[in-house]
Amino acid sequence: AAPSGEVAELGSTTSLASAQMLLATVFAIGLAPSAFVTTSGPVAAGAVRQERPAVALSSRRAERSATSLPLRSRRSSLMMLAGGSDGKNVMILFGPPGAGKGSQAPKIVDVLGIPQLSTGDMLRAAVAAGTDVGKQAQGVMASGGLVSDELVVSIIRERITEPDCRGGFILDGFPRTVEQAKMLDEMLQASGDAVTLVLALEVPDEVLTERICGRWVHKASGRSYHVSFARPKSLQDGQAPSAETMLDDETSEPLMQRADDTEEALKTRLSAYHEQTVPILAHYEPSGAVKRVDANKAPAEVWAAIESSLPTAVAK
Repeated sequence: AAPSGEVAELGSTTSLASAQMLLATVFAIGLAPSAFVTTSGPVAAGAVRQERPAVALSSRRAERSATSLPLRSRRSSLMMLAGGSDGKNVMILFGPPGAGKGSQAPKIVDVLGIPQLSTGDMLRAAVAAGTDVGKQAQGVMASGGLVSDELVVSIIRERITEPDCRGGFILDGFPRTVEQAKMLDEMLQASGDAVTLVLALEVPDEVLTERICGRWVHKASGRSYHVSFARPKSLQDGQAPSAETMLDDETSEPLMQRADDTEEALKTRLSAYHEQTVPILAHYEPSGAVKRVDANKAPAEVWAAIESSLPTAVAK
């Protein structure tokens, strides 16, 4: 027979299984007798005195309140109720070079109110600040060595303790391998956090080639142009792009192509991306964190798909 009293009352707002889970959690964590409160009203002679865990009661109220929230907020509330997350948004922005991460990331930052963290920027900031981890990184870079995965994770661990990361953060450029992803997971687990969203922007390789290999930049300002999609005024119809025909609209100074924006360099970058980075999606898919977005569309359509995949912002 179904239990009476508190469990039955819980069953009016949640399933019996949910109530049992909550009560089991209370006993599992070993609450002292003082943590229990008794039901109000007289107790008949010989009746079993019903006792209600205060934690179970507050959990019940929280779950009841959560059912009246919008879907996204409700999901976050129930995750916090289960103790699996503090609601922090830990996001990985994922995609090949040229997928549009650079143009979409600022919008995501605005919506979620959390910072975008680039490993390169964090390394430079740690070195400039003279932190212990920064000094280690500076020594490695000064000797011409590569910064180890362990050191990068240490820099991330240090950075995310800052106030602007209270509600979460967006990682861009890390992890790049499954091994790095596992190290990141272990680091986050130590503080009770976990990756909550891996937003994967997907674009066919042949489209990426056109996007990247047609890209020219003005070195001094960072202004970017494209031979097909955002041509400078200096490039006339029928002209081939070159240092003479690709000039900055504002200064008329010659534009340049980055060394890794050539077709040959792109092949190498894409090969490494498919072999080492794409398997990260399979690593996170069992948790339900992976959201794929077709980024081979107009920017407004891509943003609409991204926005619908985002969680709610967390109060700081």
